[in-house]
Amino acid sequence: MNIIKSITFFGGAVLTKDEYDYKEAYHAAMACAEAGLTVVDGGGPGIMTAATRGAKAGGGKTKVVYLDPDYATTFEGKEHSISADEMFSEKNYLDRTRKLMELGDAYVFFNGGTGTISEFAMCWVVARIYFGFHKPILLYGKFWTNVVQMFVENMHIRPDELRILQVVESPTELMAALENFEDLIDQDRKVYFENPGEEKYFLLGPR
Repeated sequence: MNIIKSITFFGGAVLTKDEYDYKEAYHAAMACAEAGLTVVDGGGPGIMTAATRGAKAGGGKTKVVYLDPDYATTFEGKEHSISADEMFSEKNYLDRTRKLMELGDAYVFFNGGTGTISEFAMCWVVARIYFGFHKPILLYGKFWTNVVQMFVENMHIRPDELRILQVVESPTELMAALENFEDLIDQDRKVYFENPGEEKYFLLGPR
C-alpha cells in the first residue's frame, strides 16, 4: 500500500486465545503483516496480544503503547509474554489512546468493553472532524452492524459519520477494505495539507 503503512488494533483485554475474536485478531494481524503493514496495539492481553503475535507470525513489525499509571488499579496492564519492535509508555489513558491513534494510519475494532467503546468513540469523532482527510475505521464482526444501527435509531448521527465506518468479517475482507480505501483516496480525496502542525497525527497522509 502507498499511503496506509500501519494499522492500530483495538479490542478487549479479557479474551483468551481459545476465543473466536482472539483467533480472528491473530489472523487479521498476520494478514496485515504479510501485506507489509506495521501492527500497532496497546501492549496488553486479549486482542492486543493476539495482534502482536499475529503480526510476528506474519513476519511484520509491531508497535505497542503501554498504559503505565502510578495510581490506577483497574486496568489490564502489560502483557510480559510478548515483545514488540517499538514500545511506548503513557501515564494516563487519554495520552495512551492519542498515541495509538497517532501511530495508526487505519483502525480496526474488535469486540471489547468500556475501553474499546471509548477508543472507538474518540477515533470516530476525530475522523468526522477531519472527514475527507480521515483515517479509515473498520469494525470487525457482524455484531457491529447492530451496534451502529442502534446509534442511528437513537442518536443524531450525520450521514458522513456513517461513511467513515465499514464492517468486515474476515481477514480477507479487512485487507480488501484497506485496499479499496486507498483507491478512493486516489479518486475522491481532498488535497493533503502541506503544514498541518500537530493535527497531522490525526490526518491520513504524509508526515
